[in-house]
Formats: sequence, structure tokens, C-alpha cells
Amino acid sequence: MTTYISMIRGINVGSKRIKMADLMDIYISIGFKPVKTYIQSGNVIFKSNMDDPDDLGQRIIQKIFETYNYHVEVVIRTMEELRTVIKSNPFGDKEVEYLHVTFLSAIPREDMVHTIDLENINGIKSREELKLLSKEIYLYFPEGYGRTKLNNNFFEKKLGLNATTRNWKTVNKLLEIAEKL
Repeated sequence: MTTYISMIRGINVGSKRIKMADLMDIYISIGFKPVKTYIQSGNVIFKSNMDDPDDLGQRIIQKIFETYNYHVEVVIRTMEELRTVIKSNPFGDKEVEYLHVTFLSAIPREDMVHTIDLENINGIKSREELKLLSKEIYLYFPEGYGRTKLNNNFFEKKLGLNATTRNWKTVNKLLEIAEKL
């Protein structure tokens, strides 16, 4: 069995509300066991015999749509992938409270990556930094994530992929939970 971490984008903000206990029930009804959630923002850790994260994500998206009648996006990583994300942090010398990771649904095409030119984006703070490694964008925002223009919508538009962001503390906690599952 493989341990997976799924990160649902956009629930429990605005009108898309799902209680974590109900979300656990959805995952269990799909056949995933055991299942754990972390905080109210759509982080679910589970085990499955299935080995295709895209198929897993589509099953989750479909079941949430059937249950709540709204569409969400799901990004999935294996426990090993998440461990690599943490080990690969290019901002290890920065204050962790300002670190975030944007998880992308796939590796972006090279021509799309070149559309991100920080020096020519209006409103970018001078000390904001990002580094793309594979399917993750590591972010350093010393003025806080809530004040940046480099958010999920920005990356989805520029890269043509789904994106969801977690702070560094959450990323580490998700791995900790996955290792104990």
C-alpha cells in the first residue's frame, strides 16, 4: 500500500464548505483506509493500493462533486515525494514562518515557465523569492503570503496547471502524519 497526501484547493473558503469528518467519510467510501485529515483546509492523508495519483485525484473530485455538487481541484503526492519536497528546500537558510510550497498538478512546460518574469510583474515585493523544482514552487514571502500577487491563481494562469499552496509548517506536519499512518 502506498501512503498519499492529497491537498484539495479551495474548500472551506467561501461557500465550498466540507467538514473534515465528512471528507474522511468520502475517502473511506472510495475505498481508502486508513484516512487522516489535518486542519480545515483540505489536507487528507490516506493509503491505497492504487498507484496512479491522477486516477486517485479524479475519483476524489468526482465523489466530492456527487456529494456536494461543486468542483474542486486535488493535488496528490506520495509520502516519498513529500519527503523529497522537504529535503529539496532551496530556502533552508530563510525564516520558516515565511516559507510556502505551491504544489502543481504536473511538471510545467518549459515555455510556460518562461512566462514568469518576476522583475516585470507589477506589485511584486522586492524581497519575494521563488524557485521551481519539478512540480513544486518554493516561495519565500517575508511580508506574508496574504500580501503577495504570487498566489495559486497567478501560477495557474501562467503555467496552465492546477496549484495549491501550503505553508512550511503544514508541509512538514503532513509528512509527519503520513509517516505515522
